[in-house]
Amino acid sequence: MTQPRLVLPGDTLMITRRTVRRHHLFRPDSAIRQLYLYTLAICARQFGILVHAVTLMSTHEHLIVTDTKGRHPDFLRHLHRLVSLGSKVLRKWEGPTWEPEQGSVVRLLTEQAVIEKLAYVMANPVKACLVRHARDWPGITVLPQELGRRVWTAKRPKAYFNPKNARWPDCATLTLTLPPSLKQRYSAEALREAVQEELARQERMVHLEIRKHGWRILGADRIRRLSPYRRATSFELLRDRNPTFAVGRGQKKMFFEAVAELRAFRHAYREALEHWRAGLRSVVFPQGTWCMCRVHRAVAQS
Repeated sequence: MTQPRLVLPGDTLMITRRTVRRHHLFRPDSAIRQLYLYTLAICARQFGILVHAVTLMSTHEHLIVTDTKGRHPDFLRHLHRLVSLGSKVLRKWEGPTWEPEQGSVVRLLTEQAVIEKLAYVMANPVKACLVRHARDWPGITVLPQELGRRVWTAKRPKAYFNPKNARWPDCATLTLTLPPSLKQRYSAEALREAVQEELARQERMVHLEIRKHGWRILGADRIRRLSPYRRATSFELLRDRNPTFAVGRGQKKMFFEAVAELRAFRHAYREALEHWRAGLRSVVFPQGTWCMCRVHRAVAQS
């Protein structure tokens, strides 16, 4: 049995999901850019998702969002379905486009974690040895100075989306916002500076590793020419640990508090589930229960 999800309104999250067998299906080009941004804008508005940062790699997506309504599972289901259907048309692709296992959703529980993960999303093309600096990535990405400022307007893609269907407007606008959890402590400029410093730190660490191992950087031109039907060949751990929360560096106390919270939630969930399976439909599940409430109409603590 998979572990139950803890879904709470107001959570800031880092979301990651990979293409099937790491094919370069999202190789950066104008059609994929239009498809992903249009779909992201539509789904974010529908489910009350605030988007703070996004990087679309050739083989996976990274998002930093805040789930204002506690509906990010619905948001991800719709987003990934529409992106999959549209990319199948664009790439003339048969079969699934996403890896079958559930994507990674990490709750960012501290200000430090949010800053680190914003920089991590921006630095991902650098960590993959695809470009030397985050600003060089030719696909969809965000830079520190664009946080809370960037606005994308995408026309409805010709692939998959029926212009006669009122659900699909001619254009969709995606406006990046600043994480609400950081607004009390950081001004907009202070936050951008903090993320810029963290991004520079992460890039320096990658550059040291590149020099140490003699790795080569692929470069933006070669990235654009990659076949979407090829697979990434870099080493990657299989069935590695999939974290559910992050607290950032130097947050030892918060880490143990988060572990205790998660264990308590899972313990209460399992107890409630045993009563439910025994036929007791009046049982109350712990706050944050998602699937049992949405699918089976169970009651959760408010």
